[in-house]
Amino acid sequence: MSPTEGPTILHIPTQPYDDQKFGTSGLRKPTATFMREHYLDNCVQALFYALGEEEVRGKSLGLGGDGRCTQAAQTIIRLAAGNGFARVVVGRDALLATPAASALIRRRGLYGGIIMTASHNPGGPEHDFGIKFNRSAGEPAPDHLTDRVFEETRRVAVLKLGVTRFGSFEVEVVDPAADYLAVLQEVFDFNLLRGFLGRRDFSLVFDAMHAVTGPYARRILVEELGAPPECVVNGTPSPDFGGGHPDPNLTHAHDLVGRMWSDSAPDFGAASDGDGDRNMVLGRRFFVNPCDSVAVIAAHAQACIPHFRQGLKGVARSMPTSGALDRVAAALGLRCHETPTGWKYFGSLMDAGLCSLCGEESFGTGADHIREKDGLFAVLAWLSVLAHANRDVPEGGPLVGVEDIVRQHWLTYGRTFFCRHDYDIPDAAQAAAVMQHLGGVAAGAAEGAELCGRVLRSANDFSYTDPVDGATTSNQGLRFIFADGSRIVFRLSGTGSRGATLRVYLEHHCADPARLGEDAREALRPLAGVALELSRLEHFTGLREPSVVT
Repeated sequence: MSPTEGPTILHIPTQPYDDQKFGTSGLRKPTATFMREHYLDNCVQALFYALGEEEVRGKSLGLGGDGRCTQAAQTIIRLAAGNGFARVVVGRDALLATPAASALIRRRGLYGGIIMTASHNPGGPEHDFGIKFNRSAGEPAPDHLTDRVFEETRRVAVLKLGVTRFGSFEVEVVDPAADYLAVLQEVFDFNLLRGFLGRRDFSLVFDAMHAVTGPYARRILVEELGAPPECVVNGTPSPDFGGGHPDPNLTHAHDLVGRMWSDSAPDFGAASDGDGDRNMVLGRRFFVNPCDSVAVIAAHAQACIPHFRQGLKGVARSMPTSGALDRVAAALGLRCHETPTGWKYFGSLMDAGLCSLCGEESFGTGADHIREKDGLFAVLAWLSVLAHANRDVPEGGPLVGVEDIVRQHWLTYGRTFFCRHDYDIPDAAQAAAVMQHLGGVAAGAAEGAELCGRVLRSANDFSYTDPVDGATTSNQGLRFIFADGSRIVFRLSGTGSRGATLRVYLEHHCADPARLGEDAREALRPLAGVALELSRLEHFTGLREPSVVT
């Protein structure tokens, strides 16, 4: 083959699959499912058909993932060649954290990118794999595109494989951290952070949970900002995440939690998930709820993060996320957008200049520097808040810590107590029965009615109209809001690969200074009882205790 020729194209007939409907953030299935004959191939080919042959011809595609994906990368590269892409830009060793992929797409002007990840779901042959597509602005594919992909998966019958990488088709292997680091250097004051992390009286630990952010944390925290190398733990990516569950919460990040509650705890602790887009922040013996985390960052952003020096354009949160961010927005004179769960809704607002900072209760925080939630962004944002708060504290003096920052925030804005109870239900039909029952309760309850001993203010199934394009999204979760300001939300998760996960969100705002330090689970225990009674969860599923509480 001469250097000017393109790849040889093979056309391979296959049988379609009917279970490739994209969820909240891509297609996630057991790894064994993706290993079925042509299962991955069919899904990717359907994506390329949905995008359009003439649309993708000659374009550049980004590619990478969270470490469980090397063989899949080869398949996707061959399909990209066969479908007319001119170039694939792939992270070295097929590694690319989700926020880094968004940065790569935006900085290099790529057509889009495929990210091979099941996010915070466990990995390995016995667990999960997934893929998602991000568009040219770096944001996840919108519903109308993933709906087209699903239609194609049910009729795709021919794969178009490029069997060489010669000629006009090019594969560029890149440093997976380079573009991402360049973007973060434009967002944060690295000199401020370098000076703070260099203090002898400040210590930190970052738990990468054997996932993709280990190399990123070493590059940024250690090499760029001067933190000691030992601050990054579990930093080597593993296809099965060291046999653990790469979800940064109090249940699964048990090593980090144990360390932060020990007598030798560092000042600051953080973790990120499988593909690097979620985060957890801890102080000494102190957990920062993700709803509080984005609210605290919003309150301090203009003062200590150069990217926000001119002020925030607006903020946004997913509907199940607590109203803590709303109170900061009101104080700053900003609009707080309430969206369905899924980062694609934030991307639309950012592209229209309506939102600078956003967050989800599911440990996701992000900003308009990219179009994905970003675990290391949240970590650097918190370190910036701490650095700014301690700028006049001499070395050896009493440092302002994570808990100090949060407690002062509560004194200023009040505390919104928040918990999420996850019920893993093996039988999806049982979960559907719970939601059907709750839908009937919501439809039949009037304002002022008494439900389980509480006066109802409103009950509805959340729907959203995008202020940019007018698109409407319905059936996003059942909300029960009570006259005392408490709220219960019921929602089926779209991120799992088996059965169903029913998420129950409990929230109550408190302005009484004497109660601000109460344990959130205890403060919300009565509301949790209302949720169980209202949903008849035990009747439908046999479950009374949640699988995970965050």
